[in-house]
Amino acid sequence: MAVDAHFLRSLIEDELTTLSDARIIAHVTKLLVVPRAVLRSWDYGTPGQQYPCWIVLDDPTLSFSAIAFCEFGFGPKYPWGLISSGDLPGDMHMGMDSGWFPSFLDAYFESWAATELPIWQIMKDEPDRTLVPLSGEGTWGSTWDRINELRSADPSGRYDCRHGITYGDKS
Repeated sequence: MAVDAHFLRSLIEDELTTLSDARIIAHVTKLLVVPRAVLRSWDYGTPGQQYPCWIVLDDPTLSFSAIAFCEFGFGPKYPWGLISSGDLPGDMHMGMDSGWFPSFLDAYFESWAATELPIWQIMKDEPDRTLVPLSGEGTWGSTWDRINELRSADPSGRYDCRHGITYGDKS
């Protein structure tokens, strides 16, 4: 596949059409940048191996966090990754597999950028693995404060922070 700025913008635009939440669309649109390729070290190959990663979303207010596309390394199965947009020697790696996702929006919702929006809910994980929402939407910080209170009051309970935004082809 020929990866360039136009190709990447098309991929992102296609994903955004699967999302009906205007807050997310506006936030993503604000953070998108003209895609630029940066070389990142691939720590799972031969020493010194690098791949081009295309930074498509940059949130400089949050420690230079970025979302990148890379067709190598974890791609093509997981081509969207959370990386640093900085250029310090410690920032020049692709990172671990847990930071790479099959879709742009999956990466976005796992990024620090998404924590800027009040979309977070308290979810209780029942023993049968059913997730039960216990709150409406709130900020990242206030939701985690309440989760920590619940965990202290109910140490055997399983509480987590999730969003209820649907996107993509979930059929």
